[in-house]
Amino acid sequence: MTGAGAGTDLAACRIDAVDVHAFEVPTDGPDGKEEDGTLQWDSTTLVLVRAHAAGRTGLGYTYGDVSVASFVESELADTVRGQDIGSPAALWHLMGRQIRNAGRPGVGAMAVSAVDVALWDLKARLLELPLIHLLPAWHDRVPVYGSGGFTNYPLDRLTDQLSGWVEQGIPRVKLKTSRDPEGDPRRLTAVRTAIGDEPELFTDANGALGRKEAQYWARRFHDEWDVRWLEEPVSSADLDGLRMLRQGSPGRLEIAAGEYAYTTRDFVNLVEGPAVDCLQADVTRCGGITGVLEAAGLAAAHHLDLSAHCAPAVSAHAFCAVRRLRHLEYFHDHVRIERLLFDGTLSPDGGALRPDTSRPGLGLDVKWPDAERYRVYGAQTA
Repeated sequence: MTGAGAGTDLAACRIDAVDVHAFEVPTDGPDGKEEDGTLQWDSTTLVLVRAHAAGRTGLGYTYGDVSVASFVESELADTVRGQDIGSPAALWHLMGRQIRNAGRPGVGAMAVSAVDVALWDLKARLLELPLIHLLPAWHDRVPVYGSGGFTNYPLDRLTDQLSGWVEQGIPRVKLKTSRDPEGDPRRLTAVRTAIGDEPELFTDANGALGRKEAQYWARRFHDEWDVRWLEEPVSSADLDGLRMLRQGSPGRLEIAAGEYAYTTRDFVNLVEGPAVDCLQADVTRCGGITGVLEAAGLAAAHHLDLSAHCAPAVSAHAFCAVRRLRHLEYFHDHVRIERLLFDGTLSPDGGALRPDTSRPGLGLDVKWPDAERYRVYGAQTA
């Protein structure tokens, strides 16, 4: 791409302002609720950060409690305001130092993630480049798997959702399990019948099982329904349990975790041993795009693939820069919310998301009139 941005002197571009917004979107599950193995929820909150410099605006976001928005304003906005935009990674390090005592994992890491994504998006927009062309990209697309299949879905909705993804050309799909383990065989049989033998079938227990239970169900999942992926069979904090299950997992069934890795050390804990067959990272939790790049290097050094957890509109760009890329979780809630709030979202083509290289940055624009009805934090934007 060419244009005014081609000659931009980034060293002269200072961040003028940072503003923060949050939008709470109700779920569309049965009776307004969705469930997995360990949690029930009735809404999802997207925290949006915008960074401004030289007449351009970059955006980033995370999914979490509205408290993430106030954390950004109280701890991070002044930290990056007035800094030059040339090196988002250097500002990532600065933000990490700033929140040392405020709390780095959890809400702190999610706040940094949203700001980091906004800074990368802003830099790309100033240069009039799609973000994928600013990053050290190894790929031009990211394979996806359809993800939803909540434990409170009736069988018809469960099978319609997963078979619908297969009909769209997505060759791998995932359902939630383990809230009621004894009811899972009926659900798995219905899904396997609906999607046929060819698509890969994934499951996610969300840490609901004990070690012995997880061993039992891993064997049954593999032997009876040809499940290839068992995510968080036990809590991701149970590293010894994950290692035990990985070492004893049957056939081609892989153990996965990493969506709750907030710091580089969290990823180190998972790859040492290792505790997983495939590592996961969430760009909206692990420190943004800069954090993903760190996790990608760590995964490659340990000969592990890295899978993207959710947030498809950002992950489609960020994970093109992951050498040992596996795939991206095309999660029902996030797909729906991003389409509600943004113009420029991507749809799978041939089972993959391909960044739009005709648009600068992430290629996203906020649909403010649509977003306002969901606002729970921040000032209305004209």
